[in-house]
This record gives sequence, C-alpha cells and structure tokens, in this order.
Amino acid sequence: MSIRRAIIFSGGVLSSDDWSEIRDGDLIIGADRGALYLVEHGIRPDIAVGDFDSVLPEQRDKVEACSKRLLSCDPVHKDLTDTELALELAIEEQIGEVLLLGATGTRMDHTLANLQMLLRAMQHHIHCIIQDAHNRIMLTGTEAVVEDRGYTYTSLLPMTNEVTGINLEGFMYPLMNATLKMGQSRGVSNRLTAAAGKVSIESGILLIIQSKD
Repeated sequence: MSIRRAIIFSGGVLSSDDWSEIRDGDLIIGADRGALYLVEHGIRPDIAVGDFDSVLPEQRDKVEACSKRLLSCDPVHKDLTDTELALELAIEEQIGEVLLLGATGTRMDHTLANLQMLLRAMQHHIHCIIQDAHNRIMLTGTEAVVEDRGYTYTSLLPMTNEVTGINLEGFMYPLMNATLKMGQSRGVSNRLTAAAGKVSIESGILLIIQSKD
C-alpha cells in the first residue's frame, strides 16, 4: 500500500516549475499566497487555508472560487501561521509524507519556524521535506536515505544539543560512530559519491540539508 502524500504550497519563494512536483493522488494544500500561486497556474487546491492577508480581496475571491475547499481564519486572533495550519490539516488527514514548497524566503522568522515544523511532522511519524530551488531539507532521528537529485552538497546539523552514533555511507567524507554538537560545523558541505547515501544515528535529531548555489 502506497503512502499518501500531501504537497503544501506556502507563501514564501516558489519556483516557476514547483507545480510540476504534483503527482496523481497527492493532497494539494495551498496556504495563503501559496493557494493563489496554484490557482494562477491552473491547479485547483484540495484545500486553501489561511487568513489571506497577503492577497488582494479579488485574489482571495478567485482562490475561493477555484478551490475545492477554503478554510479562512481571522488574521489577528490566530495562534498558528498559515503554513502550520496547512500542516495540521495534513496531520488530520493522516498523511504519511509531506512535501513543503514555498516554506523559505526573505522572512527568516517564517523560514526558521517552518524548519522547526519538521519536528512537529516527525512527532506524528510523517516524513516531511522542505524544498526550494536551492535546498532540500529533512530531519532524521534514526536513519535516512539521501538521493542524488542534482544538489552539490549535503550538510548535517544537529537539532538537539548533540547527535551521537552518526554513520555515513556513500559520501566523500565518511563518518563512523561520530558525534556532532550544536554550534559545530564539521558536518557542513559533504558530497555524495553514489546515487544515494545513507545516514544513520543512535541518538538526537539531525537536520539534513542538500544544497546548491
């Protein structure tokens, strides 16, 4: 049985071809301007969610008309960002995998908040990936496969005070039973030497970032 996937289009920087990531059977969620992006590219979101304070009234009307379902909230009296609201919907739908697009951009606070949302997804056993034109980002608390998708570098950063028992296979700079502590840059700018590499850890939570300039 295949794992059901959701793609969340958020309001950050979206590439001109991000819509091409959509596969048959995906749950398509547009968060605020992400919903407008979908509609403008002829894609009907399964769910559009947010306070829609970053779009014009006529654009919001267009999103409502072109979405299967719209969930609007008050821009002042809400506790979650639009992207987090979208993730909560994916959790409610018992999604097993989430691809988060438009989650990075010029607002560093939103970018960092979205990175921390990976922890929320992990708590619900959801494999969540943040992707933009230059980066592909995920977390692991056990092991992960890093595929060669055209990114130049793979960097490992601890999301807990330390990550222990790190082992790498298929990388230029292998690690064996290594420990990374928060604040260290030892895990930055490694490279794959195979079609896919394997990262495994014993304890902690590790951020894996594939990147290119």
